Amino acid sequence: MQELNFPPYAFRLKSSENKPLIFDPIRKKFVVLTPEEWVRQHVVKHLLAAYKYPLSLINVEKELKINNTSKRYDGVVFNPDGSIFLIIECKAPKVKITQETFDQIARYNLAVKAEYLMVTNGLNHYYCQMDYEAKKYVFLRDIPIYSL
Repeated sequence: MQELNFPPYAFRLKSSENKPLIFDPIRKKFVVLTPEEWVRQHVVKHLLAAYKYPLSLINVEKELKINNTSKRYDGVVFNPDGSIFLIIECKAPKVKITQETFDQIARYNLAVKAEYLMVTNGLNHYYCQMDYEAKKYVFLRDIPIYSL
């Protein structure tokens, strides 16, 4: 797999039926290692190691309903009260981050109302804070480190 713009992390990898698999600590199982999954697993490791978010507050690959349409978010970090602190959109490294990507996460955020947004292809990371009063997002250099 391609080297990403994250610190080096250790992963549990294996092969099954000639498919590479990676262990997802959130779903507690091995999943097919696609380029997007490679990015998602780096994000999870980074949230745990660099930002100190508890594993119990992170979720990945869950369905949400937007205007009677089923969509799947790549990841979220919850606040301890159950509200969503951060929603994450992961793309494969060769997928360029465009305005369409930000429109996609903004649509997802209509359903979850996160405080922060993260968009990454593993090479480029973008962080935004929502300004619900002004109905816009503000780009940031980074997201906050976890604190109670």
